[in-house]
Amino acid sequence: MDKIILNKLSFYGFHGLFKEEKKLGQRFLVDVELFTSLKKAGTTDHMNDSIDYGKAYEKIKGIVEGEAKNLIEAVAEDVANELLQSFSTLQACSVTVTKPDPPINGHYDSVAVQIYRERER
Repeated sequence: MDKIILNKLSFYGFHGLFKEEKKLGQRFLVDVELFTSLKKAGTTDHMNDSIDYGKAYEKIKGIVEGEAKNLIEAVAEDVANELLQSFSTLQACSVTVTKPDPPINGHYDSVAVQIYRERER
């Protein structure tokens, strides 16, 4: 299966369990893989035969910068559901939501969740 990849989309949101996270907010990174056939788009060179990644970006942004969630798991689930509902040719998607600066003690680069969802048949 072909895919369109959106890497390291950066947003500012208010997700987290702690009051400070919901009040002050923080940066979130999102990576998305959109699984779809790109053969027709590659042949016709027409956007309507593909998935407009600019529109996908705006949908992801609306979720990550929108309503605060407790868990990044819920953010990832909302992103996957929105993308699958919005693009009829999308067969599946992988969504990774990364929290670069979570409020935990220790040394780390980041924490993240990754989910894979397929269109229900």
